[in-house]
Amino acid sequence: MLAIFNKEMVQPPQELNSPAMDSSSKKPKLPHEILHDFLSNHPTDAFSISHANTALLAYAPPKMAYSNRQRMFCGLGDVNCVFLGSLINLSSLIKQYGLSKGTNEAMFVIEAYRTLRDRGPYPADQVLKDLDGSFAFVVYDSKTGTVFAALGANNEGVTLYWGIAADGSVVISENLELVKASCAKSFAPFPSGCMFHSEHGLMSFEHPTRKMKAMPRIDSEGVMCGANFKVDVQSRIHRMPRVGSEANWAAWGPHA
Repeated sequence: MLAIFNKEMVQPPQELNSPAMDSSSKKPKLPHEILHDFLSNHPTDAFSISHANTALLAYAPPKMAYSNRQRMFCGLGDVNCVFLGSLINLSSLIKQYGLSKGTNEAMFVIEAYRTLRDRGPYPADQVLKDLDGSFAFVVYDSKTGTVFAALGANNEGVTLYWGIAADGSVVISENLELVKASCAKSFAPFPSGCMFHSEHGLMSFEHPTRKMKAMPRIDSEGVMCGANFKVDVQSRIHRMPRVGSEANWAAWGPHA
Protein backbone atom coordinates (compact mmCIF):
# COMPACT_ATOMS: atom_id res chain seq x y z
CA MET A 1 0.00 0.00 0.00
CA LEU A 2 0.96 3.61 -0.44
CA ALA A 3 -0.46 6.81 1.02
CA ILE A 4 0.78 10.31 0.23
CA PHE A 5 -0.62 13.46 1.83
CA ASN A 6 0.18 17.07 0.98
CA LYS A 7 2.21 19.02 3.56
CA GLU A 8 -0.61 21.55 3.87
CA MET A 9 -2.88 18.77 5.14
CA VAL A 10 -0.48 16.71 7.24
CA GLN A 11 2.37 18.08 9.31
CA PRO A 12 4.43 15.15 10.64
CA PRO A 13 7.07 15.47 13.38
CA GLN A 14 9.91 17.75 12.33
CA GLU A 15 12.41 15.03 13.27
CA LEU A 16 11.38 12.97 10.24
CA ASN A 17 13.37 15.41 8.11
CA SER A 18 17.01 14.36 7.91
CA PRO A 19 19.48 17.21 8.57
CA ALA A 20 21.81 15.53 6.06
CA MET A 21 19.46 15.84 3.06
CA ASP A 22 21.22 18.83 1.47
CA SER A 23 24.58 17.07 1.42
CA SER A 24 23.31 13.58 0.58
CA SER A 25 23.75 12.14 -2.91
CA LYS A 26 20.33 10.50 -2.61
CA LYS A 27 17.42 12.87 -3.16
CA PRO A 28 13.75 12.35 -2.31
CA LYS A 29 11.18 12.00 -5.09
CA LEU A 30 8.02 13.86 -5.96
CA PRO A 31 4.62 12.21 -5.33
CA HIS A 32 3.94 11.41 -8.99
CA GLU A 33 7.35 9.70 -9.23
CA ILE A 34 6.65 7.65 -6.09
CA LEU A 35 3.24 6.59 -7.42
CA HIS A 36 4.84 5.59 -10.74
CA ASP A 37 7.33 3.39 -8.87
CA PHE A 38 4.54 1.71 -6.89
CA LEU A 39 2.39 1.02 -9.94
CA SER A 40 5.43 -0.26 -11.87
CA ASN A 41 6.05 -2.83 -9.12
CA HIS A 42 2.43 -4.05 -9.50
CA PRO A 43 1.73 -3.66 -13.24
CA THR A 44 -1.34 -5.90 -13.42
CA ASP A 45 -3.29 -5.52 -10.19
CA ALA A 46 -2.60 -2.13 -8.58
CA PHE A 47 -4.89 0.89 -8.55
CA SER A 48 -4.81 4.36 -7.04
CA ILE A 49 -7.24 7.04 -5.88
CA SER A 50 -6.32 10.71 -5.73
CA HIS A 51 -8.13 13.66 -4.15
CA ALA A 52 -7.08 16.77 -6.07
CA ASN A 53 -3.52 17.58 -5.00
CA THR A 54 -4.05 16.79 -1.33
CA ALA A 55 -4.22 13.01 -0.90
CA LEU A 56 -3.35 9.83 -2.78
CA LEU A 57 -3.95 6.19 -1.86
CA ALA A 58 -2.60 3.26 -3.88
CA TYR A 59 -3.20 -0.42 -3.29
CA ALA A 60 -2.21 -3.82 -4.64
CA PRO A 61 -3.77 -7.05 -3.34
CA PRO A 62 -1.52 -9.56 -1.55
CA LYS A 63 -0.12 -12.52 -3.47
CA MET A 64 -1.63 -14.97 -0.97
CA ALA A 65 -5.41 -15.00 -0.57
CA TYR A 66 -5.18 -14.97 3.22
CA SER A 67 -2.41 -14.58 5.76
CA ASN A 68 -1.65 -12.53 8.85
CA ARG A 69 -0.08 -10.05 6.42
CA GLN A 70 -3.22 -9.55 4.36
CA ARG A 71 -3.89 -6.18 2.75
CA MET A 72 -7.34 -4.69 2.26
CA PHE A 73 -8.76 -1.55 0.74
CA CYS A 74 -12.25 -0.20 1.35
CA GLY A 75 -14.06 3.01 0.48
CA LEU A 76 -17.41 3.93 1.97
CA GLY A 77 -18.81 7.36 1.23
CA ASP A 78 -16.21 10.00 2.01
CA VAL A 79 -13.88 7.65 3.91
CA ASN A 80 -11.17 5.38 2.48
CA CYS A 81 -9.11 2.87 4.45
CA VAL A 82 -6.13 0.67 3.71
CA PHE A 83 -5.75 -2.09 6.32
CA LEU A 84 -2.79 -4.42 6.88
CA GLY A 85 -2.88 -7.57 9.03
CA SER A 86 -5.86 -9.15 10.76
CA LEU A 87 -8.00 -8.84 13.89
CA ILE A 88 -8.50 -11.93 16.05
CA ASN A 89 -11.58 -10.46 17.70
CA LEU A 90 -13.25 -9.15 14.55
CA SER A 91 -16.43 -11.19 15.15
CA SER A 92 -16.97 -9.69 18.61
CA LEU A 93 -16.23 -6.19 17.32
CA ILE A 94 -18.79 -6.68 14.54
CA LYS A 95 -21.41 -7.61 17.14
CA GLN A 96 -20.40 -4.71 19.39
CA TYR A 97 -20.86 -2.19 16.59
CA GLY A 98 -23.92 -3.86 15.09
CA LEU A 99 -22.34 -4.53 11.69
CA SER A 100 -23.10 -7.25 9.14
CA LYS A 101 -21.34 -10.61 9.37
CA GLY A 102 -19.54 -10.07 6.06
CA THR A 103 -17.65 -7.04 7.39
CA ASN A 104 -13.87 -7.33 6.99
CA GLU A 105 -11.21 -5.44 8.92
CA ALA A 106 -11.00 -2.44 6.57
CA MET A 107 -14.78 -2.10 6.50
CA PHE A 108 -14.90 -2.32 10.28
CA VAL A 109 -12.35 0.47 10.72
CA ILE A 110 -14.36 2.75 8.42
CA GLU A 111 -17.70 1.90 10.03
CA ALA A 112 -16.29 2.40 13.53
CA TYR A 113 -14.69 5.67 12.43
CA ARG A 114 -17.91 6.97 10.88
CA THR A 115 -20.03 5.84 13.83
CA LEU A 116 -17.80 7.55 16.36
CA ARG A 117 -16.80 10.57 14.29
CA ASP A 118 -19.62 12.81 15.48
CA ARG A 119 -19.77 11.74 19.12
CA GLY A 120 -18.26 13.59 22.08
CA PRO A 121 -14.52 14.42 22.14
CA TYR A 122 -13.28 11.30 23.88
CA PRO A 123 -9.72 9.96 23.36
CA ALA A 124 -9.39 7.21 20.74
CA ASP A 125 -6.78 5.16 22.59
CA GLN A 126 -9.35 2.85 24.21
CA VAL A 127 -10.90 1.97 20.85
CA LEU A 128 -7.50 0.97 19.45
CA LYS A 129 -6.67 -1.03 22.57
CA ASP A 130 -9.81 -3.06 21.89
CA LEU A 131 -8.39 -4.25 18.55
CA ASP A 132 -6.82 -7.64 19.19
CA GLY A 133 -4.41 -8.72 16.47
CA SER A 134 -1.57 -7.60 14.25
CA PHE A 135 -2.66 -4.52 12.36
CA ALA A 136 -1.83 -1.23 10.71
CA PHE A 137 -4.16 1.10 8.86
CA VAL A 138 -4.41 4.47 7.17
CA VAL A 139 -7.76 6.27 7.04
CA TYR A 140 -8.48 9.31 4.88
CA ASP A 141 -11.69 11.23 5.42
CA SER A 142 -12.17 13.55 2.43
CA LYS A 143 -15.19 15.20 4.06
CA THR A 144 -13.22 16.54 7.01
CA GLY A 145 -9.74 16.40 5.45
CA THR A 146 -8.65 14.06 8.22
CA VAL A 147 -5.78 11.57 8.07
CA PHE A 148 -5.58 8.90 10.75
CA ALA A 149 -2.91 6.17 10.84
CA ALA A 150 -2.11 3.55 13.46
CA LEU A 151 0.16 0.56 14.05
CA GLY A 152 -0.67 -2.14 16.58
CA ALA A 153 1.48 -2.76 19.62
CA ASN A 154 1.96 -6.51 19.23
CA ASN A 155 2.49 -7.10 15.53
CA GLU A 156 3.74 -10.26 13.83
CA GLY A 157 5.18 -9.28 10.47
CA VAL A 158 3.04 -6.14 10.13
CA THR A 159 5.13 -2.99 9.76
CA LEU A 160 4.65 0.59 8.66
CA TYR A 161 7.10 3.29 7.57
CA TRP A 162 6.74 6.99 6.95
CA GLY A 163 8.89 9.70 5.43
CA ILE A 164 9.04 13.02 3.62
CA ALA A 165 8.85 13.40 -0.19
CA ALA A 166 10.69 16.05 -2.21
CA ASP A 167 7.80 18.53 -1.96
CA GLY A 168 7.30 17.98 1.78
CA SER A 169 4.41 15.52 1.40
CA VAL A 170 4.12 12.68 3.91
CA VAL A 171 4.64 9.18 2.51
CA ILE A 172 3.30 6.10 4.35
CA SER A 173 3.77 2.48 3.30
CA GLU A 174 4.59 -0.97 4.65
CA ASN A 175 7.19 -1.32 1.87
CA LEU A 176 10.53 -0.28 3.37
CA GLU A 177 12.40 -0.23 0.06
CA LEU A 178 9.75 1.99 -1.53
CA VAL A 179 9.91 4.48 1.34
CA LYS A 180 13.73 4.51 1.34
CA ALA A 181 13.85 5.12 -2.42
CA SER A 182 11.13 7.78 -2.18
CA CYS A 183 12.29 9.74 0.86
CA ALA A 184 16.10 9.21 0.80
CA LYS A 185 17.31 9.84 4.37
CA SER A 186 14.09 11.43 5.66
CA PHE A 187 12.20 8.34 6.80
CA ALA A 188 11.69 6.16 9.87
CA PRO A 189 9.67 3.19 11.10
CA PHE A 190 6.20 4.18 12.27
CA PRO A 191 6.23 3.52 16.03
CA SER A 192 4.25 0.50 17.22
CA GLY A 193 1.40 1.06 19.65
CA CYS A 194 0.98 4.58 18.27
CA MET A 195 -1.48 6.61 16.23
CA PHE A 196 -1.07 9.73 14.13
CA HIS A 197 -3.79 12.29 13.47
CA SER A 198 -3.43 15.13 10.97
CA GLU A 199 -4.61 17.68 13.53
CA HIS A 200 -3.20 16.33 16.78
CA GLY A 201 0.01 14.64 15.71
CA LEU A 202 1.64 11.48 17.02
CA MET A 203 0.77 9.81 20.32
CA SER A 204 0.88 6.40 21.95
CA PHE A 205 -2.45 4.64 22.40
CA GLU A 206 -0.72 2.08 24.63
CA HIS A 207 0.49 4.83 26.96
CA PRO A 208 -1.81 7.78 26.24
CA THR A 209 -0.69 9.74 29.31
CA ARG A 210 2.95 9.77 28.16
CA LYS A 211 4.54 12.10 25.64
CA MET A 212 6.52 10.93 22.62
CA LYS A 213 10.19 11.76 22.12
CA ALA A 214 12.41 11.55 19.05
CA MET A 215 15.56 9.41 19.11
CA PRO A 216 18.26 10.18 16.48
CA ARG A 217 18.79 7.49 13.81
CA ILE A 218 22.18 6.87 12.22
CA ASP A 219 22.35 4.64 9.12
CA SER A 220 25.12 2.23 8.08
CA GLU A 221 26.91 5.10 6.35
CA GLY A 222 27.02 7.11 9.55
CA VAL A 223 24.49 9.64 8.24
CA MET A 224 21.70 11.12 10.35
CA CYS A 225 18.28 9.90 9.19
CA GLY A 226 14.73 10.57 10.26
CA ALA A 227 14.23 9.86 13.97
CA ASN A 228 12.75 6.89 15.78
CA PHE A 229 9.90 7.86 18.10
CA LYS A 230 9.58 6.38 21.58
CA VAL A 231 7.33 6.85 24.58
CA ASP A 232 8.91 9.16 27.15
CA VAL A 233 8.34 7.20 30.36
CA GLN A 234 9.36 10.22 32.45
CA SER A 235 6.63 12.47 31.04
CA ARG A 236 2.93 12.74 31.76
CA ILE A 237 0.02 14.33 29.93
CA HIS A 238 -2.83 15.62 32.09
CA ARG A 239 -6.18 14.46 30.77
CA MET A 240 -9.85 14.77 31.61
CA PRO A 241 -11.42 11.60 33.07
CA ARG A 242 -12.58 9.21 30.36
CA VAL A 243 -16.31 8.63 29.96
CA GLY A 244 -16.99 5.08 28.82
CA SER A 245 -14.92 3.41 26.09
CA GLU A 246 -16.27 5.43 23.15
CA ALA A 247 -13.93 7.64 21.17
CA ASN A 248 -14.20 10.27 18.51
CA TRP A 249 -11.64 9.30 15.86
CA ALA A 250 -12.12 12.57 13.99
CA ALA A 251 -11.05 14.73 16.95
CA TRP A 252 -9.14 12.63 19.44
CA GLY A 253 -6.28 13.71 21.60
CA PRO A 254 -5.24 14.46 25.15
CA HIS A 255 -7.30 17.06 26.94
CA ALA A 256 -5.76 19.44 29.43
